[in-house]
Amino acid sequence: MEARLLVSFSLLCLFSHHVQTQQLSQTQTLSLGLNIPGRGRLNLTQTQSSSISFSNPWNILLMFDRIAEPLFVPKGIDNRIVFNLPTNYLPFRYQSIASDLANRFGGPSDKLEIDVKSITLPDLSFPMSLGRKENFSPLIPYHNRMAGRLIETFMGMRTYEDFLSLSIYCRDRMNPYMFAYALSIAIIHRPDTQNIPLPPLTEVFPDRFMDSSIFGRAREEANIVSSGDRLPIVIPRDYTASDLEPEHRVAYFREDIGVNLFHWQWHLYYPFSGLRSIVNKNRRGELFYYLHQQIIARYNFERLSNRLARVRRLSNWREPVEEGYFPKLDNIVASRVWPPRHAFANLRDINRELDQLEFDIEDLERWRDRFFEAIQSGSVVNERKEVVDLTETEGIDVLGNMMEASTLSINPSFYGDLHNLGHLMIGYCHDPDARHLESFGVVADPATNMRDPVFYRWHAFVDGIFQRHKSVLPRYNVQQLNFDGVRVAAVEVTSQNVSKNEFLTFWQQNDIDLSRGLDFAPRGSVLVRFTHLQHAPFVTRFLVDNNGPPRIGTVRIFMAPKFDERGLPMLLRDQRRLFIEIDKFFVQLNSGRSTFQRRSDASSVTIPFERTFRNLTGTGSSEQQAPYTYCGCGWPQHMLIPKGQPEGYPAEYFVMVSDGSQDRVEQVDTDTSDTSCLPAHSYCGLHNRLYPDRRNMGYPFDRMPRDGVSTLREFMTPNMAMIDVRIRHIDVVVGPQPGNQPGIPSNLG
Repeated sequence: MEARLLVSFSLLCLFSHHVQTQQLSQTQTLSLGLNIPGRGRLNLTQTQSSSISFSNPWNILLMFDRIAEPLFVPKGIDNRIVFNLPTNYLPFRYQSIASDLANRFGGPSDKLEIDVKSITLPDLSFPMSLGRKENFSPLIPYHNRMAGRLIETFMGMRTYEDFLSLSIYCRDRMNPYMFAYALSIAIIHRPDTQNIPLPPLTEVFPDRFMDSSIFGRAREEANIVSSGDRLPIVIPRDYTASDLEPEHRVAYFREDIGVNLFHWQWHLYYPFSGLRSIVNKNRRGELFYYLHQQIIARYNFERLSNRLARVRRLSNWREPVEEGYFPKLDNIVASRVWPPRHAFANLRDINRELDQLEFDIEDLERWRDRFFEAIQSGSVVNERKEVVDLTETEGIDVLGNMMEASTLSINPSFYGDLHNLGHLMIGYCHDPDARHLESFGVVADPATNMRDPVFYRWHAFVDGIFQRHKSVLPRYNVQQLNFDGVRVAAVEVTSQNVSKNEFLTFWQQNDIDLSRGLDFAPRGSVLVRFTHLQHAPFVTRFLVDNNGPPRIGTVRIFMAPKFDERGLPMLLRDQRRLFIEIDKFFVQLNSGRSTFQRRSDASSVTIPFERTFRNLTGTGSSEQQAPYTYCGCGWPQHMLIPKGQPEGYPAEYFVMVSDGSQDRVEQVDTDTSDTSCLPAHSYCGLHNRLYPDRRNMGYPFDRMPRDGVSTLREFMTPNMAMIDVRIRHIDVVVGPQPGNQPGIPSNLG
């Protein structure tokens, strides 16, 4: 008997696919724990003898389970899932010993078998040309073309069963990292899988995120200690440098696991090659600009909190790069360590024949100059030699697509590949012509490049080009900023056991399970414990007077440092680039005075900690089917507030209510009954929908202030309010808390 269940998820927490199950004679239970928005947890129990339906959509997640182990090795947390592979689906090395493999890796007596459907295979020769032990980066044009071809092939499979069958065939034949990259993008964008939660890369390739010494200790723990008695392996807070290196003061930000995981995940939602339908997303180029502008703003906020100057643009590529970086990471795929970059390394022309990568510093300089010429003239030239104006609203989107050199670039042969090849120029500076057979450094991989100090110098340069465009746009006048009849009367920030208008930050420990990334090791959880910045939850309360009829308003909350490196008050022309977005949401303004409050964990910027580090949920034993709600892409909640200082770092907290009728974008409405996982649209947009704000991203600070305005107070209109706040940091470490909640220090100093 076959039963189908259609489960509908709403918001970005949608889950719409058919779960097909088979009920056979003997009793064997399989449970899928799902969170249904507005309905709570739903457990689906399946009675089986020895097989699982090949059509079950959750089977695709098993492709990520111990990705370097062949698929004929039993999968799942308890090694009960066995794929019955056709002989021609085995890698060539194993086809001659297929019967022996079936006997040796047949799984336990209570195994659950998946009979793999064989299909007519498409031509895969191009993506298979990258070796399994080679390093992969989507920033390398040759690699990106291979990944793009694989993504197109995955997307072209007409049914889910064909897609799964092709994934099974490719898994053990292709470069694992490229396979995971392409498969992840396909899962996100295929209609039949787009609401299945992806496993975090920390589970699939943990080597991208933590000290290489961890893995030897983890395998020792897994092989010697039984699963229930294993203790977490602690990652030290300082392992890439000492305090002799000033840049190490902000290593907690650069090396934060959640921040790097977010950056990788964003590039899965916004790939820059492949089918045009998955690249051509609403305001994609502008979102590339705004995300990285906000990353630089947040990084500079952290630097000022640690008494460091704002990051310097990497604009002269003929001078040595002052900052060195020694990542202390292994590269499990390439069976090598990630190469370091010594201080004062020279950037040089790149000629890597095997990567089909050859370009000169002069190429980057020529493309840079063409960007500046286009901005100065207010127009660009497309491939048909037509002039396209860089308009107030859409010019930044055109420039963003050109800068990232996505398939949406208006003229890639003329404006080049400045952003990506800049990363590669730095990433290969230790071996530019491959004479030492070294791979690229961490700055050339989207999953690791935020660890390197030079990432921020490079993106400060990139942001400088965007800011040049913003500086030539008309400034917002008072009418464009004001909301007639609306006044923000008062604002305050409160947090439990903390002074009013004060933020509290501290250190917190949490655990990540490495077991699905430890190939050829015994099963069972293997935890690592890492330390990250955390802040006490807070509430923003504000009063709004509406002297007109009821209407919709858009609340925009930002925060910026009050003083510069010298301790002097900032001019708005500089401060505007340091405003970090805290939240953005719609409110109903009734006539008269209204009181509003907004919790920090509802921010439109972030997703909760447990969603950032969610466990792989799929087919397996019921104890591992943790409740899961699909949140998609978002900045990690624990990094919403900068570190601050022990005495309290002074900042300015800005709240604006703009005209919602001018801001709102008409699109298909969604169910908002599930508040456990709101989409973090500020940096990520909305999947398969329009960006939910008509204004330019970063409004009202995305342009130079109007004439005669030098400070934030002079910038204000009645629908804005600003308060002085302080960010106080306590240098204490709070241990892991139930439910991964922030643990407030008992001694607040």
